[in-house]
Amino acid sequence: MKNYYQPEIETMPHEQLQALQSERLVKQVQFVYDNVEFYRAKMDEAGVKPQDIQSIDDLHKLPFITKDDLRDQYPYGLLGVPLSECVRIQSTSGTTGRRVVAFYTQEDIDVWEECCARAIVAVGGSKEDVCHVCYGYGLFTGGPGLNGGSHKVGCLTLPMSSGNTERQLQFMTDLGATILCCTPSYAANLGEAVSERGLKDQLKLKAGIFGAEPWTEEMRHNIEQSLGIKAYDIYGLTEISGPGVSFECEEQAGMHIQEDHFIAEIIDPKTGEVLPEGEIGELVFTCITKKAFPLLRYRTRDLCRLSRKPCSCGRTHVRMMKPKGRSDDMMVVKGVNVWPSQIEAVLLKQGFQANYQIVVDRVGNNDTIEVQVELTPEMAQDTSITIPQREKKIVTGLKSMLGIKVEVSVVEPKTIERSEGKAVRVIDKRHLYQ
Repeated sequence: MKNYYQPEIETMPHEQLQALQSERLVKQVQFVYDNVEFYRAKMDEAGVKPQDIQSIDDLHKLPFITKDDLRDQYPYGLLGVPLSECVRIQSTSGTTGRRVVAFYTQEDIDVWEECCARAIVAVGGSKEDVCHVCYGYGLFTGGPGLNGGSHKVGCLTLPMSSGNTERQLQFMTDLGATILCCTPSYAANLGEAVSERGLKDQLKLKAGIFGAEPWTEEMRHNIEQSLGIKAYDIYGLTEISGPGVSFECEEQAGMHIQEDHFIAEIIDPKTGEVLPEGEIGELVFTCITKKAFPLLRYRTRDLCRLSRKPCSCGRTHVRMMKPKGRSDDMMVVKGVNVWPSQIEAVLLKQGFQANYQIVVDRVGNNDTIEVQVELTPEMAQDTSITIPQREKKIVTGLKSMLGIKVEVSVVEPKTIERSEGKAVRVIDKRHLYQ
């Protein structure tokens, strides 16, 4: 039995879906041109008028939008409707500069929650389930998005927010949570806590919906083992709406993009050229239904590829593969491109958990990179392998993966600070962009 929230949309024939996208794109471009001065100036500068956009085939004519544009227009410069029609804002966690603030009409929220409902149903969720949401609430989109989607489905919703692991475990076991929604790093922490307390046989969890930060297939496997679930990926950005822009189905083979609301492109991050299907490049999104904060050709900086290969789940919407990394978060160390996910894959393959930090520095004119990783409790008790031996093995694995030597420090369990939201994996002391 297939699990769909809106089957007529999720299984819509490709040609019909493209026609719907074209119709909505044409209307959205005219709407944005008429209502957002920033877009009007941007399009005029590029020599593009709304009438030049007749279908999705003309999408490439529109100029790109970047996060810098969003920050420059903070707070109201990209509003597409009067402020009186907006009912909510959400904001990025932004570490530098101005935050990005996204506005929502009630219709925008309804669409967003429907997208999250599709994701919950895709992993087997129904009104019979107990959905345990421990993404952060407040300005962060994770909690509100999955909370609203859970309500749409009719699940009993536990709005736990992040943190307070003891309380999370109490409610999870006492109320019989069946679907867990949080960041993958926090899911790993919960799995670790479940193991320490011997609670696995008291869990009723069957599925987890994890996103908001990069994670590897090795980490997926570890989470599934520790919590006894199937772990599914979900993707979104505050700028676009939040989680639910795309989601994994039961096949766990890429995330279906909600193409009735978002048009996806893959471009060369250096030239901006649209790349053929299957090639890895930067993911670009165009919102074709959002009104309060409409974005056209928004550069996400996420690097991935798209696939229209038929999915056995029956959904016809294009799939995006798990992002390889980010074009702006990628580290260049000793002239080599390094993604944290590459380092994580080596660590998990050698049996470590996802409790690590990467410290990059520059001494004189030379880059240094160090990985600090915790022993698991089992490793700490195993005296047959010394810490220097473990460090040497990791160094060898990283050299094979990256082509450069990485310093490795294996530390005792519980040494590295735990994350209750997005994990801080990289500490770059070089300050290259200041």
